[in-house]
Amino acid sequence: MTQVYTEVNIDTRGVATLTLNRPAVHNAFDDAMIAELINVINDLANNDAVRIMVLAANGKNFSAGADLNWMRAMAQKDYDENLGDAAELATLMHLLDKFPKPTIALVNGAAFGGAVGLVACCDIAIASDSATFCLSEVRIGLMPAVISPYVMRALGERASRRYFITAERFNATTALQLGLLHVVVSSDDMQACCEGFITQLLQNSPAAMRAAKTLLQNIYNRKISNNVIAHTQQAIADIRVSDEGQEGLSAFLDKRTPAWQNAVTTDDKAGK
Repeated sequence: MTQVYTEVNIDTRGVATLTLNRPAVHNAFDDAMIAELINVINDLANNDAVRIMVLAANGKNFSAGADLNWMRAMAQKDYDENLGDAAELATLMHLLDKFPKPTIALVNGAAFGGAVGLVACCDIAIASDSATFCLSEVRIGLMPAVISPYVMRALGERASRRYFITAERFNATTALQLGLLHVVVSSDDMQACCEGFITQLLQNSPAAMRAAKTLLQNIYNRKISNNVIAHTQQAIADIRVSDEGQEGLSAFLDKRTPAWQNAVTTDDKAGK
């Protein structure tokens, strides 16, 4: 698929940077951009060379949310057409949330509406100290429905009650306090902060990180029951006998570097 609204770069370490690229409209998304993002994210998820995905944006703002022309067009369509349209956005959020490798959001400027959902779906969220956020849907008679499971998981129910119905803007410090963000730094320090997380993640077993993400998705918000306990027992047994589990334990006991770290070092040297 030809990329019109996004850019993708995969470096020698396997770090894929997916960049929203509609700066003229503040990276607002419409049906075409959503479809492109779905295709790109699927491709990156299935690319064995990719170990980490960074979600970034060109221009002044991360994303203004829904494109005005797209919303105007959807207002003229019937219920079934709107239902199908919503399904595409839901697919995008689900794919990003379930992405099998670590994801990092780099948020500059404004992140409004559905863009808050994109941030909430990433594993790690870094923002500049000038970033602002807004769940603005109710101002135009809508609501943040499709993104609500992911945003509420990040903010919690109490804060979501407030921001879903007030459409207040809140700054990066508040987003950090609420749990939407993990780190707030100056714009000049964002890339260095991201690189710090990348370095940390590349030390870890790719298979173990995938399994850890799946584990979190399977047990989050569930009552601790016999089924949950059995699931965790099976999960640790599975990873212990896996190839990377065996390699990791052997490397630790032998006081050597595990193979997945050696692969990154080799790739880095090859790229220089």
